[in-house]
Amino acid sequence: MDTTGTLDEALQRLHLSGPERLGRPTNHAPMAVEALAANGRSAAVHRWLDLYAPRLEEFPAGVEAVTDADWRSALGDPRRAADWIGYFGRRIAEQPWREVLTLWWPRLLPGMYGGSTHPVIRVGHAVRTLLAGEETGPRLTELAHGLGYWAARHHPVAGLVPTPGADSAAAALDAVAPVAKGEGGFPDRLGRVRSLPVWAAGVTDPAEARHRLTELVRAATHRYATHGHGDETMLVHAATAPNAVLRTLPALPEALWVPGLRAAWTASAAVTAMYAPDAPVACAPPGRITPEEVVERALAHGDEHVIKLTDTAMDFGDEQSLAAALRAVELSEPLR
Repeated sequence: MDTTGTLDEALQRLHLSGPERLGRPTNHAPMAVEALAANGRSAAVHRWLDLYAPRLEEFPAGVEAVTDADWRSALGDPRRAADWIGYFGRRIAEQPWREVLTLWWPRLLPGMYGGSTHPVIRVGHAVRTLLAGEETGPRLTELAHGLGYWAARHHPVAGLVPTPGADSAAAALDAVAPVAKGEGGFPDRLGRVRSLPVWAAGVTDPAEARHRLTELVRAATHRYATHGHGDETMLVHAATAPNAVLRTLPALPEALWVPGLRAAWTASAAVTAMYAPDAPVACAPPGRITPEEVVERALAHGDEHVIKLTDTAMDFGDEQSLAAALRAVELSEPLR
């Protein structure tokens, strides 16, 4: 983890920008710079951010302050992003951040599918930083931005019909039925997901929930190596969204771990259904390459989704995970 102050400086730069651009595309920079810092590439953070800067938009104007009395009426309203970020900034200034997270996690978790799952991913990066290093002002503010973005883009998914699944996460992902592609972005496609396979539904033990969540993240990461061509960008989230939940568990009471597993499975399986390719491709082993070299390739490529998938792959470091990261480098357009 970064101990030079570089990450804090980058976050301070980024907190002048909004969580989205042009009313929809997510600002990925806070997640990417945290991933670079966490993987020992702090020296490259500002150089990468300079390249990404043209995609940033000024912080949006507020509408009306969110309060403890009326927060429900503002939930899921993207126009209120600045109001929500201000709300969480005040809460975290007044209370320990873990208390704020514990209160709001069960409120926000059912809506983790809004914003193409980016809000929960941003929260996962922020929590990892706070757990690993000092609780500095910029890092606490980053958690407020992540939670505020999540509240503004809160979008539940309900009424899914369970279909036969499998015992393992990999087999359950294989059992996901693709939805008709059609037109439209993430929200439109999500609305066409009507059913998902059952997996880990009987888990009640928190330790088992964490074990199963780790299995899911690994399986989704491995799967990208053979299925990422279905959509090189969006299928990244089948791994990074559940990993955000996994990274957040240590900051939460164990009673909240099982609901996290269930929401993470729905997110990963839904993304798999929405962007599945017609058929997988063979995955060539990456050969004699180290995890550090894979991180360097991701950094040289520069795409924010490549960096984030590589960051998740580094949590495992096995051959198939490295192959997935290299596949993302191959498929994605580099940042220029």
